[in-house]
Amino acid sequence: MTETATSRRRAAFHTLDVAEVRRLTADAVEVTFAVPESLEGEFDYVPGQYVALRKELPDAEGTVQEIRRSYSICAEPVPGEIRVAIKRDLGGIFSTWANEHLAAGEKIDVMSPTGAFISKHKMTGLNDPESIDTDTEHTFVAVAAGSGITPVLAIARTVLAANDSTRFDLIYANKASADVMFLEELADLKDRYPSRFALHHVLSREQRISPLLSGRIDAEKLTALLDNVIRTDQVDEWFLCGPFELVQLVRDSLDTKGVEADHVRYELFTTGKPAKPEGHIGRPVQVDEAGDNFEIEFRLDGLQGEVKSPKSGGETILNAALRARPDVPFACAGGVCGTCRAKLTDGDVKMGENYALEQDEVDNGYILTCQSRPTSDRVRVDFDA
Repeated sequence: MTETATSRRRAAFHTLDVAEVRRLTADAVEVTFAVPESLEGEFDYVPGQYVALRKELPDAEGTVQEIRRSYSICAEPVPGEIRVAIKRDLGGIFSTWANEHLAAGEKIDVMSPTGAFISKHKMTGLNDPESIDTDTEHTFVAVAAGSGITPVLAIARTVLAANDSTRFDLIYANKASADVMFLEELADLKDRYPSRFALHHVLSREQRISPLLSGRIDAEKLTALLDNVIRTDQVDEWFLCGPFELVQLVRDSLDTKGVEADHVRYELFTTGKPAKPEGHIGRPVQVDEAGDNFEIEFRLDGLQGEVKSPKSGGETILNAALRARPDVPFACAGGVCGTCRAKLTDGDVKMGENYALEQDEVDNGYILTCQSRPTSDRVRVDFDA
């Protein structure tokens, strides 16, 4: 893999022009951003990574606010462009606006690509195409649901094109055929690699010829799929992408079959907690300088920052840091994307949800600042680490 594309570089926003908006389904669009030559280095990426988008939009009451949302890149690395797919979420401010109003010519702030949902096998970035492993025989399997297809499609396209010895199996769950994103692109992959790409559409609300491919994927159906369709003992790497319940179900099933956790890559599009609102600008906190406060120090872009956080407030490190530096990197604020990752260099914290950091990152002191609250009087974190 390329060091440029996969290392945890400092996430930064750049304003890009929307070059094209293409309708995928009634509730999903593919958005292509034009990347000028001067920014190609900032937008190098490895298939499976994502970008955060930032836009000021009115909420349901008409109040304009900054909205940040993360979307996976759905295409293999191509100079001069970044493509993402945006599926409308119920009540989603950004996704609804994108599906109803976004058009070519719009300008949107796009964060440089990041994310750890990438193969541990040799793949490639935009600036290092010769580095991909073209010799080793690999078998990859992906289980995706809905818009979870976006990073999986980029990964499948890349490895199938680069290595004639690669096999890729995809189990793709949707409600109905009309909801299938990138239907033509998936069919094209099947036509192009008939012996190496196997596509299994599972539709929960449509009857298919095979009962195994009809209905919702529950524990019983998943066991049948893994026993009859996929040879789990021959899979080199798994990619799971979709809602929390499905991803966790597959992880648990693979664990019972003896699949090592290190061979399973996963990314969540929701945490399974819809009642928890997504953060976007940080909640207001009043600090009493003479009161009982945590002292939070942070390093960002080589500069030191310091902010107090009232012990009675239960404030996250991210929320506190945003009051001192509005450019502190974050996207989902829900423990899913990992954009707010920093290294804890002093003090102690309690981290809530963590769906983004690998275990070795946690062991090395990295935290999600959007989910971490101080438990010691003084805490120091480094966003540059």
